[in-house]
Amino acid sequence: MRFRPLPEDPEQGWTPYVWLVYLGFVFMYPALARASALQWGLTLAGVAVFLVLYFTAHWLRDRKVLWCIAGILLLGMVFAPVNPGASAYFIYAASFIGYAGPPRFALRGLVVILAVALLETWIFHLPSYFWFPAALFSLLVGGANIHYAEVSRANSKLRLAQDEVELLAKTAERERIARDLHDLLGHTLSLITLKAELAGKLLARDPERAGREIREVERISREALREVRTAVAGYRSQGLPAELARARIALEAAGVKPEYFAEPLELEPAQETALALALREAVTNIIRHAGAATCRITLEQTAAETRLEVRDDGRGGSAPEGIGLASMRERVEGLGGRLERRAGTGTSLSIVLPRRSGQSAAQEGGGTLREETA
Repeated sequence: MRFRPLPEDPEQGWTPYVWLVYLGFVFMYPALARASALQWGLTLAGVAVFLVLYFTAHWLRDRKVLWCIAGILLLGMVFAPVNPGASAYFIYAASFIGYAGPPRFALRGLVVILAVALLETWIFHLPSYFWFPAALFSLLVGGANIHYAEVSRANSKLRLAQDEVELLAKTAERERIARDLHDLLGHTLSLITLKAELAGKLLARDPERAGREIREVERISREALREVRTAVAGYRSQGLPAELARARIALEAAGVKPEYFAEPLELEPAQETALALALREAVTNIIRHAGAATCRITLEQTAAETRLEVRDDGRGGSAPEGIGLASMRERVEGLGGRLERRAGTGTSLSIVLPRRSGQSAAQEGGGTLREETA
């Protein structure tokens, strides 16, 4: 199993490695003072212990992280009298205090760290270039991380709630499909079974009536097939207007402001289904991954093509296509259209479908663009 110094956390990423740059202050004083080999050895040993505590702290939360904070703080207390650069250890200790508990508890811990730094300054008469950065940056970094940790805890609760809602929605959808299938096929299959049995019994003594029963079985089977196809089409998409309404509700529930710019469209059923499913997938991706504040949905049509664009102002990025986006691309290209995805400041997804020769071009130059904002 591959060793990982840090847990997987998309919000945190590689930034913990960047903050290690402040260890340079620990090495600065020995370098300027031309420290002895013993002093260098002790400094390196202290840094090694710190790195173990530093990376371990990223795996811990709540009261457990206090052990790592105490260890880092102890390093600062031990090295401060001989190395003013040890003020960095106090700052690192303060940076983790936000993860030790709720804000009120974390603030009390931050006060303790500041008090220890000032007390050690008073006892050992340490210079201002130790206590000033230790106090100032511990206060700034610690306070900022207390707020960040609280936001992170709130986001975790929100993700758990969203997962639970999604699970409940899937369960309800499965139950609905089960009910629909029972209602659609339960009675029909029972009737087919009875008529097939009756036809088998009549085959020898009344072939004409048996033939009528077989034709009735065929008629009922075709009717059942038609009902199943209708039901499946309903599961796949309930049309573009319904999907737009569903997208608006979902975006608002996720705290994303929806903006609509739409004009009247003339679409073939297959095209409407493709656009509705594409809109559903795009909105789902925005809610789950984009971290956006606004989502802009544009629907427009010319004599040659129909265009759907879904744009957000989220984090963007060039993540590889998932199954949903790949399926969307296949569906659009199967209709002769194209899908374009652009990422920068946010993400833009454009779907263009050609208009068939049989479709009316009445909207050309005559459609009035309607703007709806929520």
